[in-house]
Order: sequence, then C-alpha cells, then structure tokens
Amino acid sequence: MTIKIYIDADACPVKEETYKVALRYGLQTFVVSNSFMQIPKSPLIARIVVNAGSDVADDWIAEHVVPGDVAVTNDIPLAARVLARKAHAIAPYGRAFTEDSIGMALAQRDLMEHIRSTGETTGGPPPFTPANRSRFLQVLDQTIARERRKRLLSAPR
Repeated sequence: MTIKIYIDADACPVKEETYKVALRYGLQTFVVSNSFMQIPKSPLIARIVVNAGSDVADDWIAEHVVPGDVAVTNDIPLAARVLARKAHAIAPYGRAFTEDSIGMALAQRDLMEHIRSTGETTGGPPPFTPANRSRFLQVLDQTIARERRKRLLSAPR
C-alpha cells in the first residue's frame, strides 16, 4: 500500500511545495477544498471539491486517511482525527502533530477560542515566512522517508 497525501487546501499556503515533494516520491495527492482550485496536471494529483459547510473537507479527509498517510492541515481538530487513524498530520508552518503534542494543541486552541469569545483581541497568527516554508518541506520529507522505511522493514520477505 502506498502513502497518500491529503491537503486541507482552502487556506493552505504550501500546496505547491507539497505537490513537488509528492511528485518526487510518486505519491497520490488529494487536494480537498470547498471550491474549485487549480492543481497541476498530473495523474498523481486529484482535486476533491466537497460541499460548502463547516468541516466538510475535514470530514472527507478524516474518512479517507489510513495508517501511514499524511495530511497537511492547520486545523488542530482535524490533525487529532488524522492521528487517531494512525496517520501523520503536518501543519503548513512545519509542525508535525504527534500523539504527545495533540492534547496540548487542542487545549491551547480551545483556550484561545474562549478568549476570543469574550471579545479579547488576540492578534492572530504571525505572518507566514520563508523559514516556515523551509521547515514544512523538511518535516514533510522526513515524515515520508520515515514512513517508507517503516513499510520496507515491515514488508514480508
């Protein structure tokens, strides 16, 4: 079974980088969004347009991801769902979510959501930088390489 990549694409700033890595490794990639999105012409890259609505794209990804696949998402609840399916979740700024880190990420997200609901201005996320892009590429490449090694070692001989 080959590794597949799922991109939570509506607000993803690293789609082009993901395409390059996926094509280099020959991995099927699904670009999941609520609206039409231009993608490279490749039999390895598929556009999935889901109905508009809260979490519809997330639901599609969570239903299709299998152990060892990779999801690129900034959505922490989706990352938790992906990890629960024994797949990998990577944020566009280069953070690999793990079983050890997801609980704290969810708690921090809930806290910030509560603070915003009280009317407090939180300032939003910092600007996306070239260093974020570079860190993302490094983490994505390492994750795929590690998963490929794991599959090779567990393959029947």
